[in-house]
Amino acid sequence: METIFYPVKTDLRIDWSDLDSFGHVNNLSILRYAQSARVKYLEKVGLMQMHHDTKVGPILASCKCDFKKPLFYPGHAIVYSSIPFIKNTSFGFIHKITNSEDEIIAEAQDIIVVYDFNTDRKVQVPQVIRERIEKLEKRI
Repeated sequence: METIFYPVKTDLRIDWSDLDSFGHVNNLSILRYAQSARVKYLEKVGLMQMHHDTKVGPILASCKCDFKKPLFYPGHAIVYSSIPFIKNTSFGFIHKITNSEDEIIAEAQDIIVVYDFNTDRKVQVPQVIRERIEKLEKRI
C-alpha cells in the first residue's frame, strides 16, 4: 500500500454544536472540517489571496466523503490534506480525518476548479500556484 504524504495538518476542536441527536459529530460537521483544511491549504499556496486581489480563485466542483467511525465530543478532529494531482484547470484534494487517538474517522476527496469570477469561466491553474503546490507536496 502506497504511503501518502500529507503536507498540511489542521487540528480542530470539536464543539458541542457539532454533535447530532445521536451524540456523535454530525456528517456535515465533518465536511466542514474538510472545508477548513482545504481553505488552510489554499491560503498556504496563495490562491485565496489571488482571489482577493484578482477575482481568480478556487471553486468547489466536487466533494466526497467516506465515513469510517463515529467521532465524539470532547476531542479534536485532525485533518491531513494533500493534493495528489493537478490538471489543466483543476486539482484534487484528499483528506484523512482522524480523532485525537489518530484513528481514521473519515476520508474525503475534493475537486477544485480555478475560476475567473470576472468572466465567469474556468481558467488554467496559474503557474505560480502550480509551483507552490508542487513545492509544498515536495514533488519539486
